[in-house]
Amino acid sequence: MRGLRIIAILCAFAVLAGCSGQGAGTSSRSDTFIYAQGADPRGLDPAFVDDGESAMVMANVYEGLTKYNDKTTAIEPSLATSWDVSADGLTYVFQLRQGVKFHDGSPFNAEAAKASIDRQLPPNDTSNMPYAEFTFGYVKSIEATSEYVLTIYLTQPCTPFLANLAMTLAAPIASPTAIGKSATGNLNENPVGTGPYKFVSWEKGVSVKITRNDDYWGEKAKIKNVTYQIIPENSSRSAAMMAKTIDAMSGLDAPDVAAVRDSGAQIFEADGMNINYMAFNVTREPFNDPKLREAVIRAINVEELVSSLYLGYSMTAYSVLPTFMPGYAPSVKPFAYDPEASKALLKEIGKEGLAIDIITYSNPRPYNSATGTKLAEAIQGYLAQVGITASITQYDWADYKGKVAQGEGDICFYGWIGDNGDPDNFMNLLDDKDRSMNVSGYNNPEYHDLILEAVSAPNGDARNALYGEMEAIVARDGVWLPISHARSMAAYGANVSNFFIHPTGSIFFSQITKS
Repeated sequence: MRGLRIIAILCAFAVLAGCSGQGAGTSSRSDTFIYAQGADPRGLDPAFVDDGESAMVMANVYEGLTKYNDKTTAIEPSLATSWDVSADGLTYVFQLRQGVKFHDGSPFNAEAAKASIDRQLPPNDTSNMPYAEFTFGYVKSIEATSEYVLTIYLTQPCTPFLANLAMTLAAPIASPTAIGKSATGNLNENPVGTGPYKFVSWEKGVSVKITRNDDYWGEKAKIKNVTYQIIPENSSRSAAMMAKTIDAMSGLDAPDVAAVRDSGAQIFEADGMNINYMAFNVTREPFNDPKLREAVIRAINVEELVSSLYLGYSMTAYSVLPTFMPGYAPSVKPFAYDPEASKALLKEIGKEGLAIDIITYSNPRPYNSATGTKLAEAIQGYLAQVGITASITQYDWADYKGKVAQGEGDICFYGWIGDNGDPDNFMNLLDDKDRSMNVSGYNNPEYHDLILEAVSAPNGDARNALYGEMEAIVARDGVWLPISHARSMAAYGANVSNFFIHPTGSIFFSQITKS
């Protein structure tokens, strides 16, 4: 049935392409790259969003003081050309790039960089800035020492600080002039950065368009225009890819890979720096009881689930961290699958016949190509086998983010794509005060103290061991059930070169060419 559905969709896309004359390879498409993704951005101001769809656009519009290497998370200069760090790790002095202008024509300098960061520091920060504390929580103050020298003072050493400054969320420098002119006080609807592309338009539910910044300080983008086309269904994106009405797509379903490849498209595939997980709401009944959390975890055969849903394109997760990340502890495992032990625990704590509410998202995610709904239904089936009745409520991604932040549902599904290659970026999620980040509402003083110790510890075995301790605490307390680490996958046209997904999940379109 799935194959017939994709063929029908493919035929529809082929007819549309023939009528419009917009098929790939035609002259009208030669200067435009069409990339299909599953959902709209939540916004386009890096201070106010925390989702991958937003980051996918912003990574091409904004820049930070530092950046990652094209293919790794190694730190390189960007809007800062160099920096010096004091011996005590508390003072960072950045030499800034000269001659750079924002897309609105205003100059980039130390005052602009300071203003962009200052709005996310107390007392200016607001509750709807999800990455502010994570990125700048250790910043004591900022000083524009001269026109092109910026000094940042920290309250304590922060080992991943330079990596944090390269992230696409919170860290990019936005035009203070544009912010000042905005009626909303943010750039969510009209982003203005210094990047290789500048914003053109956003038609909600349809597309976001950007165009080459011909005044860019660095190497100019090779393709003039990029359109982010919103196509919610994975199968519809696959059909568009096969019909050649788009140039690349995210959210490639495992069952569709062969058909998409056979159509002539190329497949990008790499180890993903991500985690797909189930989270308990530990702030209230019934899942403020760790024994109940253990009972639920023991009811779920994660290895079987991952095999059936992802067909080898995701690997079973046993802990929060990806296996290749520093700090990963191979000895840490969640409670083992044991439905009889689950039933015995439920009886012991008087929770036989329990009814719970699950909330989930309807669209695919980069860490979960099967959609949140299919994942929730699989979990629902396992829980039924031990006598737990689970109702499922699904939302589109934008609404879902709000529901999770409000603490709705007894269980939710979420995921994370690493921003910077540092284990703090994953483990800090369980200590964040922001509920949109720490979706379980977990609050453990022992864990908090380890986070503080590890963030200032120098890289090496001792720091890695601290993260291993944190992983063990999360497994012991059963806060999350780690499910899978997805392969980073996408499809792109046979005429496309230099297409790749960065380990952080971003695609840098300025480097892509079409023949």
